[in-house]
Formats: sequence, structure tokens, C-alpha cells
Amino acid sequence: MSRHEDLEFEIKRLIIESLMLEDVTPPDIDAEAPLFSEGLGLDSIDSLDLAMVIEERYGVQGSTDTGENRRRFASVRALADFVAVSRTR
Repeated sequence: MSRHEDLEFEIKRLIIESLMLEDVTPPDIDAEAPLFSEGLGLDSIDSLDLAMVIEERYGVQGSTDTGENRRRFASVRALADFVAVSRTR
């Protein structure tokens, strides 16, 4: 696994644990599938919880721009890209 794939797997585990998703394992989550609505089916409450967990775990801040946050949290892959770039700054 590459470093980026490791980060994606870690984020998948974090999503499952923090949102207490039952009967879901990291391999069940497609890294490119939408996290909200279709795909994983998370809702707005989940998005707030997930944003807080990501901030705590990786020390990255969300944006005040709603569109930017939608792009960052669109999928596990997008979230991993955001975390990876933010950590190198």
C-alpha cells in the first residue's frame, strides 16, 4: 500500500469508529464514492461530527466556504488529499 492508500484506509477506519457505523469495514467503503447522500449516505449531523474528528486527529481546519468543504469532504479520496496537502504546509 502507498502512503496515500494508508491514509485513505486510516480515514475509513476513523469514519466507521467516530460515526459508529455498524456492519461496515474499511474495504466496504469505496474511496471515490460520495460520503453524503448517495454512496455512504452520511447526513449533515455526520458531516459536523466527521469534521471535528478530522480536525482533532490531523490538526486540519475546515473552510468557511461551504463549497470548499463540500469538495474536501466529497469522498474518502478527496478527504485524504485535503489532509495530505494540509499536513505538508
